[in-house]
Order: sequence, then C-alpha cells, then structure tokens
Amino acid sequence: MTSDTFVDEDDAAAVADPADDAESAPRREARRPHARPRVLALANQKGGVGKTTTAINLGTALAAIGEKVLVIDLDPQGNASTGLGIERKQRRVSTYHVLTGEAELRSAIRETAVPRLHLAPSTLDLLGVELEIASARNRAHRLKLAVDGLALGDALRAEPFTYVLIDCPPSLNLLTINALAASDSVLVPLQCEFFALEGLSQLLKTVEQVRDNLNPRLTIQGVVLTMFDPRNNLSNQVVADVRSFMGGKVYETMIPRNVRVSEAPSYGKPVLLYDLKCSGSQAYLRLASEIIQRERTLVAA
Repeated sequence: MTSDTFVDEDDAAAVADPADDAESAPRREARRPHARPRVLALANQKGGVGKTTTAINLGTALAAIGEKVLVIDLDPQGNASTGLGIERKQRRVSTYHVLTGEAELRSAIRETAVPRLHLAPSTLDLLGVELEIASARNRAHRLKLAVDGLALGDALRAEPFTYVLIDCPPSLNLLTINALAASDSVLVPLQCEFFALEGLSQLLKTVEQVRDNLNPRLTIQGVVLTMFDPRNNLSNQVVADVRSFMGGKVYETMIPRNVRVSEAPSYGKPVLLYDLKCSGSQAYLRLASEIIQRERTLVAA
C-alpha cells in the first residue's frame, strides 16, 4: 500500500468474481438456503461518532424484529465485545485468529444475551495483525473468505445468519479495508456536531477505490445521524448540511443524544435491554425497520 491509496495491484488481483454474490438478497424470506447474508460495514475514520453503539444496538434491533444477526468486532479496542457482555476471558478465539488464518469464523462466534444476536469478539492482538498479514497476497480478502466460509456452512443449518454487521476501527487501515472488501454496503454513522463532514470525503474516496479494485458490489447503504439534540442549533445545521451533501442516502431516523444509550455499555447490555422505552432504543428500532425497507427497495429495483 502507498500513502495515497488504500488498495494495490496484488489486492485487486485477488478479488473474487462478483458474480459469486449475484444471488445475495436482503430479505430473509426471499433467500434460498445457501444465500450469503447481507454484510454491512459500519465505518467512519473519525472516533466518537457512534459506530460501536450503532453496531450493538442496530444488531439488537434487527434481532428483535426477527433477523439472525452476527456482529463482527474488528476494532482492537473491543468495545462492541464489552458492550455485548462478552468478557475478555471468553475471547480465547477472536477476529485476530480469523484474520491470521488460525481459526475459522464460526469458532470465534459467541452467543449474547440477546436472542438471535451473536458476536465474533476482538482483542488487542488485532493491533499487530496488519504487520502479520502484510506480505500475504490475499491480505485484503481475509475477512471476505471467512464470511463466505461461514455462509457456506450456514447452508446446512436451519436458521442461517441473515445480517452481518462489521464494527470497523476509527481509521482507514487494513482492518477497515478487509471489512469493506467483505461487505455489500457501508453504513456511515455521523455525529451531529462540528466537523461532522470532516473526513467523510476521504471515506467516500476509499469506498470508491475498494469498489473499483476489490469489491465491485460495494455501495453506500446510508448515513445515520447520531447524537442529535433538537435543542441545539448546531445539530440542526449539521443535519441540514449532511442532507444537502448526501441527499437520499441519509436515513430519516436520527439517533438522539440520550443518557441511557451512554449508560448501557457499562452494564454490558445494548440499550434495548437496558431501557427499551427510552428515546434511544425506540430510534434504533425505527432505524432497523428503515434499513430493511431500504434493502427491500434495492431488491425490487
């Protein structure tokens, strides 16, 4: 990799035939048993925008409305793992082992307290994985191969995963490139505060590079506005600016700034388990419904 690009010729040469995934369909009821789950990467190189919170609570909301969901924690900080109640002693097999080829993805998966919601946890070992796989020709496709292998095994199971959510680290490194190469779409959490659009253009450029060189099917699924405070004039201005810049890609549902959302991870719970009736929980349920509706529209088109 060079300083001005995130993909190179070796990575591009290793991309699988996009026709392999032509049968993907977002509606669970329309899937054939062997179909690949819909894979969404939650990405933004800025930290503190709500990626992990959205991964945890969107996964919970999707599970609550009947989907079978896998959250893949690809952030070395492991906050998604902690937020879903998976203690470090339970992470003997993690996404680090999956990316280095030491374990299959299924062996890393742990059940959570939420029915139909599972997690592949991360550990601090992920900090060194980029150096360990840097010389491998398929370094950008390690996660895609793992997800494809999981989907192949799921073909023999009564209830396969229907959604995979990848919680990316707050940077555009090889971990994020692996997530984008493995995904059908990118979901971008964007904080309703100053500098919200800073770095978004670089993320969009990276998505375009990955689409051109590694993953032709990759799209922007949508932008979700987080930490919205209707009493704050700046929040309202950011919403207007983002909707003007991204148009229909911005979800109607906005995640409010809510103390219950902030408290829930310290108890190892999604906010929907911590306080179902709070405004944050209700917003994530609406977001899940909106995402599924958008997926159905994409299929119908």
